[in-house]
Amino acid sequence: MPKIYLVRHGQTDWNASLRLQGQEDTPLNDTGRGQASRNGAVLTETLSNHDAFNFVASPLSRTRETMEIIRKALGLSIDGYRTDGVLKEIHFGDWQGHTWDQLREAHPQEIATRFDDPWNTIAPGVGGESFKMLSDRALGWLKSVEQDTVAITHGGIIRCVIGHIEQIAELKIPHIDIPQDRIYAIGETRVELI
Repeated sequence: MPKIYLVRHGQTDWNASLRLQGQEDTPLNDTGRGQASRNGAVLTETLSNHDAFNFVASPLSRTRETMEIIRKALGLSIDGYRTDGVLKEIHFGDWQGHTWDQLREAHPQEIATRFDDPWNTIAPGVGGESFKMLSDRALGWLKSVEQDTVAITHGGIIRCVIGHIEQIAELKIPHIDIPQDRIYAIGETRVELI
């Protein structure tokens, strides 16, 4: 199995205000840039042959900026990576841009259903996804990785990969905590946080 390092993008203002981003294109804030710098420094110490790695990011600006900060820390050209739409965050449909509190007030039954079964509940609206749909996307990508890779992606994708590798119950996967200032080293049977 190739070495795979998954990194969540740094913080955005929407993360800080607990607003659902999904596939909305929100930029990093200063805290997020600092988190990306920290992860770049860790990868500099961790990867002895980083120039042999494949670098790929979700095409959203928060992941691309995180990637560019990391590549700069590694001494690599900031544009020497590719993007892959498969690595985008879960699409929250009509819920994007709102907080869970706002949604609970406006749509109590829909949100109760989603919290009872986030694995199968599809967010309403164009493009809305369930965690099952996201997991299928994430695991399809994981199976396609053929060389050592650093991927900058989103919390949902990382949750699904961890859930699969560590055989976590489906209903628990959406609740896995994914910090923005750590890196996930993916193994065949476990995930190491660095």
